[in-house]
Amino acid sequence: MDDQRYTYSYPRASLTVDMIVLRKPCKDGEILLIQRLNPPFQNQWALPGGFMDMNETLEEAADRELFEETGLKNVPINQFKAYSTINRDPRGRTISVVFLGIATTDSTIKAGDDAKNARWFKVNDLPELAFDHKIIVEEAIQMLKENMKG
Repeated sequence: MDDQRYTYSYPRASLTVDMIVLRKPCKDGEILLIQRLNPPFQNQWALPGGFMDMNETLEEAADRELFEETGLKNVPINQFKAYSTINRDPRGRTISVVFLGIATTDSTIKAGDDAKNARWFKVNDLPELAFDHKIIVEEAIQMLKENMKG
């Protein structure tokens, strides 16, 4: 089969995955962030994540990126929301599917791949975040609070 017939001359968006990984999700909750090794937003804190490969599902990409950047494995994740704001990534048109997971309190993390550092932060005391990750985190925390009420 000739793959050329499936190429198109019009631009397409890239697809990424980002993970919101929490531990102690109640009052004193913590969120896992990575410090970016490379531009854009080099040295800034961000959610773990990255580009989906052509041979994997969204869930496989999320698991892979989480492991590559933080060393965490086997964290149960659920799809939270997709983000598609036009200029959310300075590298080009990028749509991110965000996953939410809860890690155990004894989870050991270690930065790897394109993460300079990986660290747990108190949800109510976050550093400045890269991309639109502040909005993503705020919306996820709000959703969790609403779910806990009702």
